[in-house]
Amino acid sequence: MGRQTTEMLKGTLEGIVLMILAERPAHGYEITTQLRAAGFTDIAEGTVYALLVRIEQRGLVDVTKVPSEKGPPRKVFTLNASGDRHLQDFWQNWRFLADRIERLHRDITPQHEGE
Repeated sequence: MGRQTTEMLKGTLEGIVLMILAERPAHGYEITTQLRAAGFTDIAEGTVYALLVRIEQRGLVDVTKVPSEKGPPRKVFTLNASGDRHLQDFWQNWRFLADRIERLHRDITPQHEGE
């Protein structure tokens, strides 16, 4: 991923993680694995874990500890009603921004296109 993509991803990663959790509860490693499988190969586990701590502190997920075969219990994150509302807001904002960006792209032809 290039620097520009990384910067754009920072602003959307929370919504992406909430979307994953809307599908089913998961722990941090599962989320990181799913992100990497989706093509976000440069995402560090630490980035995902830090984000999970923030969304837990903001009350967007419920957390249960489940026994692990290796090591301490794992935290499994489940999207709660507050997180679902936040995710719906994310999608509304995403559609708004994507629509405006697409309009600009259609309406403004950069000098270097078509040369």
